[in-house]
Amino acid sequence: MNLKQAYSYAVHFLEGNGVDEADFKALCLACHLAGIKNSEYAAHMNDDIITSRLAKLLWRVKSGEPLQYVLGKWDFYESEFYVGEGVLIPRPETEELVDLTVKSAAKLTKPVIFDLCAGSGCIGLSIAKKLPESMVYCIEKSKVAFRYLEKNAAGMPNAVLLLEDINTVPDIPPADMIISNPPYIRSSEIDSLQSEVQYEPKMALDGGTDGLDFYRIINEKWADKLKDNGLLFLEIGNEQGESVRDILTNFNKIEIRKDIYGNDRMVKAVKR
Repeated sequence: MNLKQAYSYAVHFLEGNGVDEADFKALCLACHLAGIKNSEYAAHMNDDIITSRLAKLLWRVKSGEPLQYVLGKWDFYESEFYVGEGVLIPRPETEELVDLTVKSAAKLTKPVIFDLCAGSGCIGLSIAKKLPESMVYCIEKSKVAFRYLEKNAAGMPNAVLLLEDINTVPDIPPADMIISNPPYIRSSEIDSLQSEVQYEPKMALDGGTDGLDFYRIINEKWADKLKDNGLLFLEIGNEQGESVRDILTNFNKIEIRKDIYGNDRMVKAVKR
């Protein structure tokens, strides 16, 4: 079977089983088996490929497992990150948070940056790669997610990985910036999330009764770890902007920014 035939079969199978975005997912799976990028499909569609794994991958997608977990890797910002069960999937709106932070950090000399609730490291490690003179501390408490973090950070001299709960502030140098995409879904809403999201770890989603627990922790316990006029960058839920503003009593100049979909998604603030 060549790549074109594998792709065609995958589309037919996924569409027949009611899987959304069947064409895109089929292309990702076929190119994954061929060891090429999606953009290289046209140049390789007549290549013969080994398809013994195709059926297994298709059934995993059919069952509702996220495509990103099935592939084992996913593109984010300017890199590819290992992902899988037990770690939050990188999302495009989070790339905007990274870009906002990078532009601010680029103005500083050898900035120290904390990535709280680091997960796979897609945020902190993207910044570390973009700014090799920076020192980025990636802090994550899940042992499962930490394994992906270690794998993604391999060979990066300016990334420090800490297996810690952010409720306890470790003895590390003060930071110029803190960035975080913490859990921010209300506990009562977790079970109603779409089926693919149900595969993701609840630890990375559940922000407590009102979804705001981690913003309180960051405000109360981490503001003192920022240098004078240090910057805070947060991802938030699309209805949480004003609530997070009220929580950040240790910060001023609080800006709520929208994502590519026009939703409130990012907060930028300055330590008081």
